[in-house]
Amino acid sequence: MADKPLTVAVLSGKGGTGKTLVSVNLAAAAGDAVYLDCDVEEPNGHLFFKPEAAEEETVAVKIPQIDTALCTGCRKCVEFCAFHARAFTGNHPMLFDEVCHSCGGCALLCPAGAIRETDKAVGTVFSGVSDGVDVYTGRLNIGEASGIPVIKRLLSKIPNSGNRPVFIDCPPGSACAVMESIQDADFCVLVAEPTIFGAHNLAMVYELVSLFHKPFGAVLNKCQAGENPSETFCLEHRIPILGRIPFDAELGALNAEGGIAARENERYRALFGSLLEQIGKEARHEAASDSQR
Repeated sequence: MADKPLTVAVLSGKGGTGKTLVSVNLAAAAGDAVYLDCDVEEPNGHLFFKPEAAEEETVAVKIPQIDTALCTGCRKCVEFCAFHARAFTGNHPMLFDEVCHSCGGCALLCPAGAIRETDKAVGTVFSGVSDGVDVYTGRLNIGEASGIPVIKRLLSKIPNSGNRPVFIDCPPGSACAVMESIQDADFCVLVAEPTIFGAHNLAMVYELVSLFHKPFGAVLNKCQAGENPSETFCLEHRIPILGRIPFDAELGALNAEGGIAARENERYRALFGSLLEQIGKEARHEAASDSQR
């Protein structure tokens, strides 16, 4: 971990639990950091950071195109495609590019050399700077089936060396896009609400990070007096509780206005600073344990 920056993925079982709140404020508390918004269908971290000197980069995938003048109608491409992106209507070849996985196999297989690959734009990566934080935002084009190509491009922005921590704001849930987002993470932060539904969604991401053998801990958001099913779940499954964020009107107002609490409020600067220290401590402990195994 000393040779590369600490990379922290922030997850939640559904939207609205406070995943972006936690990841944005952790990056702001770190001061000199990198923030990646991998929630490419609905990115909103940039609304808080408001990065300057923004740049835009198109993300494209390779899509096969058939030269009908060369196509012999052998249908080998149809037989090969496991995703049913190829078909023929009579002798007319068709491509369903929304389910094409850009593997390039049909172009390699075509005996007539009738298939070539062209670029298809599927999304955009925006980059900028906000008070020392490098902000990278992925945005999937409307109608595209998978955000993974955009997420892959975002993850390529993680520095290979240095001491600047990296915070990955993952998509909600536990599907393929989340798996892609956490694969290179050194530590995962699971954000949960204090409800039965919140505990259910915490269980989803707990199962995911366990399957990936990732070190992790939980942050309990919107905490109030009384029963907290998510806290009970953590205690039952021996999940380290990294910190608790209170259900607080001042924090809610700051968040609703697009403010970053760790920059604008001393109390929350201390809270997220303490959370950042706890994450570093847990990550170092896990790294030391791995080295001894």
